[in-house]
Amino acid sequence: MAKSPLHCSFCGRSRDEVRILIAGQEGHICENCVDHAREIIDQELSVRDDKGAAAFKLTIKKPVEIKKFLDEYAIGQDEAKKVLAVAVYNHYKRLQHKSAENTANEVEIEKSNIIMVGETGTGKTLLAKTIARLLNVPFAMVDATVFTEAGYVGEDVESIITRLLQVCNYDVTAAERGIVFIDEIDKISRKGDNPSLTRDIKEGTQQALLKLLEGSEVLVPPQGGRKHPEQKMIKVNTNNILFVCGGAFDGIEKLIGRRVHTNTIGFNVDKDSQDEMKKNLLQYVNAQDLKAFGLIPELLGRLPVITHLDPLDATTLRAILTEPKNALVKQYKTLFELEGIKLTIENEVLDFMVEKAMEYKLGARGLRSICESILTDAMFEMPSSAETDFVLDLEYAKRKFDKSKMNILKVA
Repeated sequence: MAKSPLHCSFCGRSRDEVRILIAGQEGHICENCVDHAREIIDQELSVRDDKGAAAFKLTIKKPVEIKKFLDEYAIGQDEAKKVLAVAVYNHYKRLQHKSAENTANEVEIEKSNIIMVGETGTGKTLLAKTIARLLNVPFAMVDATVFTEAGYVGEDVESIITRLLQVCNYDVTAAERGIVFIDEIDKISRKGDNPSLTRDIKEGTQQALLKLLEGSEVLVPPQGGRKHPEQKMIKVNTNNILFVCGGAFDGIEKLIGRRVHTNTIGFNVDKDSQDEMKKNLLQYVNAQDLKAFGLIPELLGRLPVITHLDPLDATTLRAILTEPKNALVKQYKTLFELEGIKLTIENEVLDFMVEKAMEYKLGARGLRSICESILTDAMFEMPSSAETDFVLDLEYAKRKFDKSKMNILKVA
């Protein structure tokens, strides 16, 4: 008896050699190949899911370990590091507590968003980014100055979550336990402590942030903005997203000084202690000062953890240049090494950089501008030369800095 001309297009077996032969438009497949295909699909999907989960697999560290990791990348700011370490640790322990199947303990732990007050260049952004790197969670950094309340020119506050979704390739589960750093939060402060009788757009922006900070289900435009009103919204629960806000709050020292001075009037107050207090009034900042600066009470209630960053002195700036893992000096030496050139920077040059940073009040961020102004010509010429060593001395540094001084002042 002749075999049927029908056969499996994958394994080649005829109709008589298999139990079932499923017909397609231009071919056939047997039950054996269907089973093998199902196994392959299950394996591939399992591998992809594992990779996606591993990309942002939460790593919880103890507060001491978190601070130790921060010390490797940021110099000083011990108080801010401790506050951040405790707040972040408690937040992610809270997530574990919620996910644990323990119905006997019905205590619900609320999240503690953070607000950091410090001068520009003191390390607010660096601390937030470093913690996100340690915990291996999605991290997004946004600027509060571009956001406004609905109906006004600018971006809606929901675009903050869009940035977070983009970081984790629109994985909603990963985004819902990420960290968002909102910079320049002081720039949306309303004018004065008293509510305005007229519409205050900045106050409206703060009110728009309330639902995000507190935790609620929001509909997020995947492409951000309002240019695509037809786009399908993504629902994201912000209850488990940790928000870290930062701002310079320029001028808040006057408000703090007024309050502290009022509380320390008397004949028994030590003059030396008063002078020490005036050097760093930010260490006494509290919610009352932020409210007087222009943040609404409802927003401050959703930012219960308040910490400050100390102004950077010359010693700290000098350490920032050389000690951290990603110190500026190490970065420039690596850049020259990639060209086969050994860069040597004399100590007098480092002291000169610190001196100029203190003079122009540029902070740690300004150190890079100073380094660039001094080394730009060398980085332009050295790759084309045959030299393998470059020694940066004080005379060369002063000459190059004076040449580009105007650019530095523009950055400042």
